[in-house]
Parts: sequence; structure tokens; C-alpha cells
Amino acid sequence: MILLKHNCSKRFNNALINIEEIETFAGFGLPEDYKNFIQGYQGFEKDIGQEYVQLWDVDELKEYNLEYGIIDDLSNTLAIGGNGGGEFIALEYISKENYRIVLSPFINLDEQYHVEIGTSFTDFLVRLENGQEWFNE
Repeated sequence: MILLKHNCSKRFNNALINIEEIETFAGFGLPEDYKNFIQGYQGFEKDIGQEYVQLWDVDELKEYNLEYGIIDDLSNTLAIGGNGGGEFIALEYISKENYRIVLSPFINLDEQYHVEIGTSFTDFLVRLENGQEWFNE
């Protein structure tokens, strides 16, 4: 509902890359709520609450993760978008069916810089919709 409220474009064509290919590339299974997003919607780029959010289309995931070196340096992390301010939004695999959404800088790729912004993809969207900011300045 949050994505529809913000006019996220529904997917009407088949993606070039399937979910199994992304899971093999990432080295872990994707959570169901995120799979529902990439199967049902195209990329997204708008403000939600107080934050700018860019969520990459499924067909861009491999390319961007390789381009930024994320998949090489962060073995349990799959970048799924960005915030337009030098940080990427990512799924971090903790254990089977246990993930979190993190925000981390594109430079200094190290898990120590991950900031949790959701305990799931859905929680991440709900937090944003409710006005939670990523950084308190």
C-alpha cells in the first residue's frame, strides 16, 4: 500500500533476470516481502516521509552490486537501492529467514558502517512512511 500511495510503477512485463539468479548471485535467499516487491514493481525513486529513496529494478541489481564492489566486499549484503546522498540501501542476511535493511556508505565498504533502517523490507517502508529519519542532525 505504501508503494502504491507513492505511485510506484507496477511491473507489467517479465524481468530479464529472475529471482533465483539474484539469490545465486547474492549467496542467500531473498525475503518474501522483498521478492514480492521486485516481482510486482519496477524501480522506484521518490521521497517517502522525510527521506529520498531509490529502489533499483530487479534487472539492475547485479550490475550495480558489481559496479560498486558491494558483492565482493560484503558477503552477506545485497544493495537494493540508494538514498541519493552517498549511501546505499541493502538487505543484510543474518541467518535463515532473518534479515535487516541497512544504510551504508558506498565508500569504506565494511559492515561496521551499516545502520539498521528496518528489521524487514516492509518494516523499512513503514518506518519511512511514519516519518522516521535515517540520521538525526
